[in-house]
Amino acid sequence: MKHLKTFVTGIVLLLMSLGTLHTDQAQASALLTKGISSGDVWDMQFRFRTLGYDQQVLDGIFGSQTLATVKQFQQDYGLTPDGVVGEQTWKTLKTYSLNQNELDIMAKVIYSEARGEPYEGQVAVGAVIMNRIESGQFPDNIHDVVFQAGAFTAVDDGQYALTPDKTAYLAAQDALRGWDPTNQSLYYFNPKTATSRWIWSRPQTITIGNHIFAK
Repeated sequence: MKHLKTFVTGIVLLLMSLGTLHTDQAQASALLTKGISSGDVWDMQFRFRTLGYDQQVLDGIFGSQTLATVKQFQQDYGLTPDGVVGEQTWKTLKTYSLNQNELDIMAKVIYSEARGEPYEGQVAVGAVIMNRIESGQFPDNIHDVVFQAGAFTAVDDGQYALTPDKTAYLAAQDALRGWDPTNQSLYYFNPKTATSRWIWSRPQTITIGNHIFAK
């Protein structure tokens, strides 16, 4: 019986260690090189598209065109242009790009908060999201910034559920690529509907359409 307990305990420990190894591997980004076909390749290609590498196809195949895009991205962002997508290239790409879900979130906020505003005003809403991520005063990712309690009226009142149009997606990508019409603002409000005294106390930077932007 004692030997049986020891054997069973050993099996349990082995399974736990294998589970931990599997989890660690799942969390790590895959090493990508030319010739690979996978969902990770598609995600990488999509991220390149959001950054303006518009020549990049979305087929999940790491071919010659994708290799050229990888090398161009590495060169543009100060990395060794070896065409291998390892830990550092992945880290840089994820820092400056969005995956499909993140782009959807940003477009939905822009549409629900700023539809009907001039295009610059829609980009400005996206820029506020990006500025919050980079500020150190808010969460460091799009999901948590958007769904922080009380952060966006459209999330609170349900308008976030509306389906964004093409313009909202274009505005999201322009904000991601660095267009900031707000002069690094962290807040915006409609002076006709704002009820918070606090928001009026923030240093105002610019008015675009119906929104005042502030720091």
